[in-house]
Amino acid sequence: MEEDQNAAIGANAASGAPVDPSNLTVSAASASSPDVQPLELAGVLTDGSPADHSTAQAAVAGAGPASEPHPLAGPSPDAASDEMFGSISSLDVQIQSIRSRRVASKWLKTSVLRKDPRVARHIPDTRLYTSAELSAMLDAYGKVVLKPVVGSGGSGLIMVTRSEGHYLVRHGRSIRRYSGFPALTAAVRRIARRRKYLIQRAVNLATIHGRPIDYRVKMEKSRKGWSTRAMVGRLARPGLFVTNLRRGGTQLRSADGIRRSISAAAVQPKKNEMLHITRLSISLLERAFPGVNRLGFDYGFDQNGKLWMFEVNTAPR
Repeated sequence: MEEDQNAAIGANAASGAPVDPSNLTVSAASASSPDVQPLELAGVLTDGSPADHSTAQAAVAGAGPASEPHPLAGPSPDAASDEMFGSISSLDVQIQSIRSRRVASKWLKTSVLRKDPRVARHIPDTRLYTSAELSAMLDAYGKVVLKPVVGSGGSGLIMVTRSEGHYLVRHGRSIRRYSGFPALTAAVRRIARRRKYLIQRAVNLATIHGRPIDYRVKMEKSRKGWSTRAMVGRLARPGLFVTNLRRGGTQLRSADGIRRSISAAAVQPKKNEMLHITRLSISLLERAFPGVNRLGFDYGFDQNGKLWMFEVNTAPR
């Protein structure tokens, strides 16, 4: 059911014009983004061989918000402590060249993508989990999604909504209500089981009959450069907010998803917009992680039609 095989990533992608079939690839030499240096984080990167995931998670925990002087700077000991569901030692992260094909850390990839403001404005506010950050983001947005720093397939996702003095926690098919913030954070700790988590602003996605829909854009690199292997919609199972196919989501053509959730007139402009942001993001990621050759971008449109990028995978299914 995958569609748009070898669709173009044209320079005119954001204009709303039809994609030019002559621009089917992005060559490795075309990367032109702000200063993005290759990064190395021990244990987080793997070329397919077994990795030390405990080391990976501990290393990722040292990454700080993009607003700090360095995107990989660690939080202060007072801010970290056991808020990250595990002690965090001081890390001296070295920036080196990477030849790995896989980058497991969502935080590391997000930090790279936020270096370009053209991409950053499409990424929801994303921070490393602490109870203080959770409180601040609930104050700011009212609803957030918590996701493991290292994970895939929608596993471990938690949605938290603050409403009328209490908190609703959605995890899988479970919906539970908590009357106080300490009870909320205790519930999150039970679900997290000492895994490191991110907090991301929740986006009210466009829907089809009340079911949220998002999109996966798959890219592969060959000797000729990068090409689009698929652009598909993923419709959440009734009653769930997670769209992943492994969680019961339904795959459909991206054109059908956009037409049914937004409008027929929006189909080509919205597809072009996703391809445009994908092209910019590939330039950033390839310079930071030269070994990557497969990427899966997760996008969604909110109920006003604004495009959001939720994350990118280096081993898309």
